[in-house]
This record gives sequence, structure tokens and C-alpha cells, in this order.
Amino acid sequence: MAKRTRGGGRAGNTRRTSTSAIDQMPWRNIKNLDRPTEPLDEGGVYAIHKAAMHILSEIGIKMLNPEALVVLEAAGCKIVEDTVFFDEEMVMEMISKAPAEYTITPRNPERKIHIGGNNLVFGNVSSPPNYWDLETGKKPGTFKSFSDLMKLTQYFNCIHVAGGYPVEPIDVHASVRHLHCLQEKLLLTDKVVHAYSLGRERVDDVMEMVRIAGGLTDDEFDATPRMYTNINSVSPLVHDYPMLDGAMRLARRAQPVVVTPFTLAGAMAPVTMSGAVSLSIAEGLAAIVLLQLVNPGCPVAIGTFTSNVDMKSGAPAFGTPEYIRATQMTGQMGRFYGLPIRSSGVCTANVPDGQAMWETSNSLWAAVQSGTNVVYHAAGWLEGGLIASPEKFIMDCEVLQMIQRYMEPAIIKTRPEDLALDAIAEVGPQGHYFGVQHTQDRYETAFYSPIVSDWSNYESWELNGAAWTAQRAHKIFKDILDEFTPPLMDESIKEELAEFVDRRKAEGGAPTDF
Repeated sequence: MAKRTRGGGRAGNTRRTSTSAIDQMPWRNIKNLDRPTEPLDEGGVYAIHKAAMHILSEIGIKMLNPEALVVLEAAGCKIVEDTVFFDEEMVMEMISKAPAEYTITPRNPERKIHIGGNNLVFGNVSSPPNYWDLETGKKPGTFKSFSDLMKLTQYFNCIHVAGGYPVEPIDVHASVRHLHCLQEKLLLTDKVVHAYSLGRERVDDVMEMVRIAGGLTDDEFDATPRMYTNINSVSPLVHDYPMLDGAMRLARRAQPVVVTPFTLAGAMAPVTMSGAVSLSIAEGLAAIVLLQLVNPGCPVAIGTFTSNVDMKSGAPAFGTPEYIRATQMTGQMGRFYGLPIRSSGVCTANVPDGQAMWETSNSLWAAVQSGTNVVYHAAGWLEGGLIASPEKFIMDCEVLQMIQRYMEPAIIKTRPEDLALDAIAEVGPQGHYFGVQHTQDRYETAFYSPIVSDWSNYESWELNGAAWTAQRAHKIFKDILDEFTPPLMDESIKEELAEFVDRRKAEGGAPTDF
């Protein structure tokens, strides 16, 4: 096991202090060592593929973007009003142009991430309108709560991606919100960042801000992935104007686009998992074909957000058995098409309690089992995506660290020193291994060490204040805020970034109607 590092915000997270809030595992890209769980046999994969192709060729996908329709018509697609019909041969030809693996390099090259293959990266919670912690309860998101959650995103080494806004700061006007939030994000983090694909101004502004923060020329920015976006279809069977517009803008500059249909079985998709997955695959492939036509070879990923609804209330449910299977099935289909895969760490629970953790653990391990490459919302998500919580963020990071430790090759090595036959002979029958040299040489790094779990017995736990998990996480949250140090950025770059933001704010930012 690699040596553990204490918390902090410096590049590489190598700063150590004796008063750090936690002693966490080091930053690294994770390799998924396990064979994926594949519930579909060969016939099942083929059946879902043919169902998706039938949807694309016979039912069609609405594309509510005139530019997209022009591109698709020029490629030979049949178009009836704004509904596009895709030929299977053309679909397969275009998706074959998408890279199976690629690297995204943020302003700190030490934080680059690898997408595809057996790579596994985790991102923060993104886009809830509300915030919850033990002190405030539930309240609308603010710029302060946005900043606090961004500090957690930077602080935790197990979080690789600073995705969308961890909570929407509604005290900042929507026309300039992207400018304030991306400036703050680029100052507080040096990890890969994301642009909301919501119109020309937001996408172009974010690409320019990422370019400035990285100290890059336009050509250097365009030469390799530096950031990404995620778009969602409007299930069933629709892609809207602003998301397609933003996705095409990033694709032209070779920046990755994750395409994630939001298909809830029983509501926006068939009640059966195979039907819901087929619909999701069709919607995802339609956008990926468009992007490959815009810029052949541009990096993409196909996402899954297929779960079910509570048929008693119609509310979304996450971390369910159906969600797990749908994620695994989509992973199979992603590999069938040779595309990187995105899934999520999600739950339906309203507070960071037992339900929250078993549902999120189900979601996270479904991601691992499916061969997912990018896990969205891996830390901090509550109430089906309506709440972001710092306590939940920290509790989820415990699970993420456990997954990281589980994937370390050292655990399963079978060298002579790992088989420990000399130690077994030394201890013999009825002895113990605490004092033998084999243990003494390894005890500090032999096993996972928790950051928020309490492994003491009941009496010790009670004597120490009887704090429940969320209470311990809340204290860690406060300690992290107290010690947080932003990553370094050259002062001239800070000034250039601030000048750009000020100019765009004076110009009015982005329109709030589409």
C-alpha cells in the first residue's frame, strides 16, 4: 500500500501537518482489477443492440437543434420535421471513430485522469438546488455552500473530478453564475473541471477560462482534452437545443462529451430493464453519432442513469436492485460499442443515514461491477439529487477510499513474502501474529485505515461522546474548512482570469432564456 498523505489543497496533496483533519490515502488514478459483472449473455447483448437500432431507424430521435439537423441530413440521415432516423450501418461506422481511451489534463498535470479501459475515476456531487448540514438543515444553495463543497472536492484525494456545481448558488444571478462559479472553482481546485452545456456563452466562457487557468494557447487547448461536459437527453427520445449546441462546441475543440440519457423505468422509459436500457442506448448513440460527424475521433463517453420510480408515488428511486442491473447491462453495451462508460453514486435518502449509505454503496459498487470509467455524484448526493451535504460527502469518501484500497494490487499478490510461510511456521499452532517480524514490518500499512468510521467498542465509543457517523463527519468538515489551503496559481494568471470574468460580466454574461 502506498504511503498515506494528510489532507491539504496544495498541488499533489503532499503537504503534511500535525493538525490535519484526516490522514487520507494518496491521490492516484485507480485501475479496476476485477472482471466486470455481465448479466447479459451474447444473445441478450445482441437483443438490446437490435432494439436500440430499431428505435434509431424506425421510431427516430427528435433533435431540437437546427444545426444538428443540417449535419445529420448531410450525412444521409432521413429527417421528418425534427425527428431523425439513423441507419444502423452509419451508426456503427461513426461510433467506431470514437476513442476507447483518452486522458484529460487539467491546469495541474499531476491531476490528469485517464478515461476508458479499466480506469476508474470519481467525481463530486453536481447540480442539487439545495444544501443540508447538521447545523443548518435543508436550505437553498448559496455561493458559500458552493465554495465549501468545492473545498471538499479539492481536499479529498479520492475525488478526481471537480464536476458541475456541487450545489447551485441561487444567490448569484443565472446570467453570470457560470463566471463566478468557474472562477472560484479554478482558484480552489486544480482538478479536471466541467462546463454545463447550456448555450454558446456558458460553454465558450468556460473553455476560455480553463485555457487561461492552464496558461495555454488556443492551439495547446485544442490539442488535447482539458475539460469536459455532460449532456442529458430529454427522455423519451428527445435531445434539446442548448445541450446539443454546447456538445458540438466542445466536440469541435476535441474536448470530451459524456452523453447520459436520464431514463427512469416506469416513467420516462419502459418498466422493464431491458426496454429502459435499450431506449437509453438509442438516445446516447444518437448524440454520439452527431458528435463524430462534427469532429471524427472526438472523445466521448456513454452514460447510464437508468433506474426505476416508486410506483406508489412516481418519485425516482436509486440504489435499487433494478438500478444495479441496469448499470451492469449498460456497462456491457458500452464495451460492445467500444465506448468509455459513465454511471453515478446516487441515493434517494433525505439525510445521511443508513438508507443513504446502503443505497449509495449499491450504486458505487454497481459502477465498479459494470466496468464504469467515470462515476458522477460519487460523494455528497441526497434526496434523489435535490440535496448536497458535506457530511454525506465525507461519508461517501470513506466508501470511495475503501474501493481504492480494494483495487490495490498489493492485496492479492502471491510472492513468497505475501504467502508468509516462514511466519506461519514461526507462530505454529495456537500462537498469534502480533509480535512476529513479518507483522511488525507491515502493520502500519497492512490494512485500510478509516477516516470517519469508528472501530472502537461500544463502551469506548460512549466514553468518547457517543457521536453518530454524521456527527463525526460534520466535525471533519469543519476541520477541513479550517485548514484548507487553495492550490497554487500564478498571480498573472489569476489577474487574467479576473479580467476576463469582469469583462464578461460587464457584457451581460449569458442569456437566461433559450
